[in-house]
Amino acid sequence: MNQDQRPAWLAVALLGASVTAFLAVAGCARVGTLSSDLMHGPLASRVLGAAASSPVTASLGASGSLGSLGGPSSTELQLGNGAMPRLAFASAESTLQELDEADRPLPMNGLCPANMASINDRFCVDKYEASLVEVLPSGQERPFPFYQPVEGHKVRAVSEKGVYPQGYISGTEAGAACKASGKRLCKPEEWRNACKGPDKQKWGYGNERKPGTCNDTGRSPIGHYWGANIQDGTAFSSNKIMNDPQLNQLPGTLAETGSHEGCSNAYGVYDMVGNIHEWVDDPKGTFQGGYYLDVEKNGDGCGYRTDAHEVWYHDYSTGFRCCSDPGQ
Repeated sequence: MNQDQRPAWLAVALLGASVTAFLAVAGCARVGTLSSDLMHGPLASRVLGAAASSPVTASLGASGSLGSLGGPSSTELQLGNGAMPRLAFASAESTLQELDEADRPLPMNGLCPANMASINDRFCVDKYEASLVEVLPSGQERPFPFYQPVEGHKVRAVSEKGVYPQGYISGTEAGAACKASGKRLCKPEEWRNACKGPDKQKWGYGNERKPGTCNDTGRSPIGHYWGANIQDGTAFSSNKIMNDPQLNQLPGTLAETGSHEGCSNAYGVYDMVGNIHEWVDDPKGTFQGGYYLDVEKNGDGCGYRTDAHEVWYHDYSTGFRCCSDPGQ
C-alpha cells in the first residue's frame, strides 16, 4: 500500500484552486453547465484518463452544478488517500504514438522531428544532407538518382543516414524540394549556427581543421574524366561537363551521409563541412560549407561561403539540406 499517497486536503485544494480560476475567467456565468462540460466533455475524457478508477472520484447530480465541498448537495465529491489521477501525461503519450516515427519529437530535441536537430529550440535543421524522392503521377514515391539533374521531375527532400546526397541541383530547385516536404531552406545565419555547434567552433568538430574528419580530401572527378578539357581551359565553363552524371559516382568523391562520424557537433548534425555544397535561402544565390575538394578557398569550414553563382545555377557539387520552425 506504499503507493505515493497524497492527503485528501491536497486534492481539495487543487480542485478549489481550479474552480476559483474558472470563476474568475468566466465571470461566474453558467458555471453549472460549463462545469458539467468540463467533467464529461471530450477534454475531460483525455485529461482525466484513468480518474474513474482512482480513489479520487467526483459525481454530478442531475442539475449538473457543482455542490459545496462540505454540505449536502446533489453533487458528492469523494476523496480518498490514494494517488491523484494522472492528468495530461497519458494523453500526450498516446497523441505522440499517432505520429509517424520520423515526425515524433525526441527527448531533449525540443519540438523538432526525429530526423532534424533542434538548434536551441529556435529552429530545426536536417541532421543529414538532403537526398530526393521522386513523386510519381500515381502519388507513389521512389528514390531519385543522386547523380542526375532534377529538371522535369517532381521531387521532395528527405534526410536519411547512409545514402548519397543529391548534387546537380539549383538553389531554386532545392527550395522547392524542401517546401514539398513541409520545410524550407536554411537562412545563411541559421546554417552557420548549426554548423558551428553550441560551442561555436570554426569546423564544427573543433577550431582546428583535421583533414579527413569530414569528407574534405576527395579526388577530382573532372580531372579523371575531363583532363584534356582542363588543359585547354574549357572544362569549368561547360555545363555538360559540370553536370556529367559520372562525376559524383567516381569512388573517392561523394560520400554517404553520416559516414564520417567525426564530422558532427553537439547538435547532432553531420557533414556540414565538406562532402557537398549546401544552398541556403539567399535570392542572390549562396551555398555554404564547401565540398569534398575544397573547404578553405572561400572561408574556413563553417565560414565557407560561395556567392559567385545565380540561384538557378547547378553543377555536380551543389546540394542542400532543409530547415523548419519548431513544432511544424
